[in-house]
Amino acid sequence: MKIGISTFITDQGIRPAPLGTALEERAFDSLFIAEHSHIPVRRESPYPGGGELPEMYYRTLDPFVALSVIAAVTRRLLLGTGIALVPQRDPIHTAKEVASLDLVSDGRAVFGVGVGWNREEMRNHGADPATRGLLTDERLRAMRELWTADQAEFHGRFVDFDPVFAWPKPVQRPHPPIYVGGGEGGFRRVAEFGDAWIANSDGPDDLGPRMERLREVAGRDVPVTVYGVRGGEEHLEGYRRLGVERVLLYLPTLPEPQALEHLDRLAALADRFR
Repeated sequence: MKIGISTFITDQGIRPAPLGTALEERAFDSLFIAEHSHIPVRRESPYPGGGELPEMYYRTLDPFVALSVIAAVTRRLLLGTGIALVPQRDPIHTAKEVASLDLVSDGRAVFGVGVGWNREEMRNHGADPATRGLLTDERLRAMRELWTADQAEFHGRFVDFDPVFAWPKPVQRPHPPIYVGGGEGGFRRVAEFGDAWIANSDGPDDLGPRMERLREVAGRDVPVTVYGVRGGEEHLEGYRRLGVERVLLYLPTLPEPQALEHLDRLAALADRFR
């Protein structure tokens, strides 16, 4: 079972370069970082975790800028968005950002995607929360065209462009792996686009039946990455029994000295399951 890290990189925590170096030194296989473009002052959408929205949500760095910095100081670490909010992103720009990250990292980009939960945030980007799933699917189809066709063309309900040249193309073929986040409502999206499913950090007892339902919907075994894991050995052993491909241990957003201390503890835990 592979062990990586999920976190929020902000202006108040450890900077991207020392974080990337520390992760590779401690033999973590991957880093997945969260994205929020902004948080509206007037909030309506309840925080999925319950209670007040944590401060880190307000302060995230742009994921592709942060991951590009990390790419420059690492050689093996997989670099993932966890997750990129596709309804809030222009597909042409995003396709170029993903391909550029894949190029500068020599083929280590992982495109983790989701539809998002903060309705007022996505409305500021011109996205209707009621159709964000359809919008996400169409933008992913358009991005695949941009990555794989010399003269890319797409005509849909939400995305429409005549033939275009779009370089660079990704290093990975046909494109970087797409990891689809979300719950069971997104399983058909996983089936169409997903090289893997990013599951929230449910305990193994809850995750097992959901993995079975995903197999039924997808008609195949889909690799599973569990995001934001805070549990200890018992949880990790349960994930291993289920055949989970990758566990992303949660690193709180902390200043560099505290972040490195926390990483040492997570690395000691990970060493028992690698």
